Parts: sequence; structure tokens; C-alpha cells
Amino acid sequence: MSPEAFMERVADLAGRAGLPGIGAGILVAADAGEATDSRAFARLLGVAHALVLRDCVALEEAGLITVERRDARTHRLFYSLTPAGRALL
Repeated sequence: MSPEAFMERVADLAGRAGLPGIGAGILVAADAGEATDSRAFARLLGVAHALVLRDCVALEEAGLITVERRDARTHRLFYSLTPAGRALL
């Protein structure tokens, strides 16, 4: 997916679902197979890992992602979309 197409999907999802940009980006990247862990997503967009972690927790609480595994040393979260998360896309 081109960066322009990615950002277009993120903006559309954020507007429709009322999600913050990072949260919408996490969902779009997971759906596209671009990033399914918090560190990879942070590197993909060049944002702080702590910001991505915060939005991952919010998405998990909202039932949009499932955290499959947590790395205790790096705090990296490995996640997948839930049916509710897929339905938003």
C-alpha cells in the first residue's frame, strides 16, 4: 500500500469512527499486514512507542484489537483485529 493510500484510509477511518489518528493507523496497518505489533507500527510511522502503546490499550479496551502477546522486557504488544475491528474497516 502506498503511503498516500495508507493515510487516506487512516483519515477516513478516524473521521467515520471517531478514533485518534494513531489508533486508526494501528487498525489500518494491521488490516493491510503492514504492522501487527506496537514497535513495528511506531517505526513505520516514526512516532514514539509509548504513544502507540497508549492507543493499543484503548483499542483493546474498546474491543477492536486483541493483544496476543506482550513482551515484558520491551513492552511490545503483538495484536490482531477483532471482528468488531474488522467491521470498522
